[in-house]
Amino acid sequence: MLEVTGLSKRFGGFTAVANVSFKVDQGEILGLIGPNGSGKSTIFNMLSGTLVPTSGSIRFEGREIGGAAPHRIINRGVGRTFQIPRPFRRLTIFENVALAGFYGQGRHSRARAFEAAERALVTVGLTTDRTAPVSSLGAAGLKKLELAKALATGPKLLLADESLGGLDETEMGHAADMLRRIRGELGITIIWVEHIMGVLMRVVDRVMVLDHGEKIAEGLPEQVAADPRVIEVYLGTDAGDVQAMTAARANA
Repeated sequence: MLEVTGLSKRFGGFTAVANVSFKVDQGEILGLIGPNGSGKSTIFNMLSGTLVPTSGSIRFEGREIGGAAPHRIINRGVGRTFQIPRPFRRLTIFENVALAGFYGQGRHSRARAFEAAERALVTVGLTTDRTAPVSSLGAAGLKKLELAKALATGPKLLLADESLGGLDETEMGHAADMLRRIRGELGITIIWVEHIMGVLMRVVDRVMVLDHGEKIAEGLPEQVAADPRVIEVYLGTDAGDVQAMTAARANA
């Protein structure tokens, strides 16, 4: 579904992403991990059109989208969430999601955008009451709202940016289960950036690791978790974290 080749992004003399290549198959959940400043958000911003690549290619379903405007990329079927939810506070929950539906679905009718909003809200477990205010949502609810907005755009590929941030352990489990359901029930392919490694490892099919803008590892969760370079740059020297994640994956 997605093929990224030689992707790089430079800001003046600073290279944020350096010659990164990877593929994502239809129906797959790919985990994208790495320490702060490793280039994860920069890659998401290039995939979604917020940033124009310095060099390299991004092909989605065989068509080049690198450097295309965000609305054109969304209309082709690439949606994303953001790490920090920023809803329109003066709009209701429903209106926030319906607005995303209008933006993402192209020049369709109001009725179709509203239908997309209804479906997305039901999928994430939020109210479809059109008068419910955003102020009624806590941290978990705002994450669900962010996800509903992305789903209302009708994505084939979802870029999920730290969907677990600010959630407690129970809420993290529910959010991870929701991503699995979105893949299983809606057939949406997912790239998931996340720092909560124990949860991510139980959900994803493959993992790609970045460090200082470069890809340093890619493979099955068990393989990546045991990679000495990954342990060194991301997990530290405590092998207990690796063992715990590997055991969690095996028991999931």
